[in-house]
Amino acid sequence: MEISTEVILHAARLGEIPVLSELIRLGTDVNVQEKQRGHTPLIIACYNNQYEAARMLLDAGANVNAFDYGGNTALMGAAFKGYSDIAMLLIDRGAILDMQHGNGGTALMFATMFGRNELVKLLKAQGADLNLTDARGLTALDLAIQQNNTMAIELLS
Repeated sequence: MEISTEVILHAARLGEIPVLSELIRLGTDVNVQEKQRGHTPLIIACYNNQYEAARMLLDAGANVNAFDYGGNTALMGAAFKGYSDIAMLLIDRGAILDMQHGNGGTALMFATMFGRNELVKLLKAQGADLNLTDARGLTALDLAIQQNNTMAIELLS
């Protein structure tokens, strides 16, 4: 892996704004994917709750809908972790709410399965499709029932 790739991924993970700024100034590819899982700097920044790093990467042209080798997006990572502010940033920048990863899961399904009910509320309010099914044929409501997530059951019913 190229040194600039390693550095931008590391800076995104830690939210090192001066380093990211310099890498962007030098023309480092903000959409580069790490070799092992295909994570982009934006996916890494969002998953690690680095709001300013995510904003900076988006401002520099990071693809808001880029996905890793499993089909996971930055929005899915934010939903999985429960980061509402980052999810809203991504949505404001054009994140597709209903993208599905390799097993058919969506950001809404991640939020539901992991009890991130603020994200369930947010994604529903933003227009996420409640009727999409994953590879097993389950909707977000089915997953809420399976997880006994009573708040999500109420929100999705």
